[in-house]
Amino acid sequence: MTSALRKISEAEYLLTEETSPVKREYVDGFVYPLHADGVTAKHGKITANLAAFLHRPTREKGGYVFASDLRVRVPDGSRYYYPDILVTCKDIPDDARYAEAPCLIVEVLSESTRATDLGQKVDAYQSLPSLQAYLLIDTDVRAVRLFIRNIEHGGEGWSEGYWEDEGEVTLPCVGVTLTLAEMYEGTRV
Repeated sequence: MTSALRKISEAEYLLTEETSPVKREYVDGFVYPLHADGVTAKHGKITANLAAFLHRPTREKGGYVFASDLRVRVPDGSRYYYPDILVTCKDIPDDARYAEAPCLIVEVLSESTRATDLGQKVDAYQSLPSLQAYLLIDTDVRAVRLFIRNIEHGGEGWSEGYWEDEGEVTLPCVGVTLTLAEMYEGTRV
């Protein structure tokens, strides 16, 4: 396993990721293992709910939903992340190990990823020209934050919405509207 204290090239990361016993993200030459603290059932339920609700509408538009297993590559190759949900309307070969053109990314916040998901990933994901929306779902309280690209202004800039306790959220890219109750179904949040 590669030490997180030694910088490696993008090519070395991609090669070593194939044989790594754990999923690792790549950030500016450093690798970071995911889920060192494990994923909770609550996190898994929320992720599964979103993947289930997004699957049929995405397939009807010719797209694909990936839950936790497909990386996203930031355009300059300096970062690779494993989002909880990635939606793309671009065809992806069966042997692809990452996507470069997602239209929707969802991160379900956990204690170990919260700061990264709300910090550096916002900027990294917003640098993806194809991305229309970035949804963050809290696991401590029933609350979601949605960043939406301002398509009507030529894709320049982002708007931000926030819902707490209840409400409906419309996700661009696939045009699905979900309630917070649907997102949190089966949890005690």
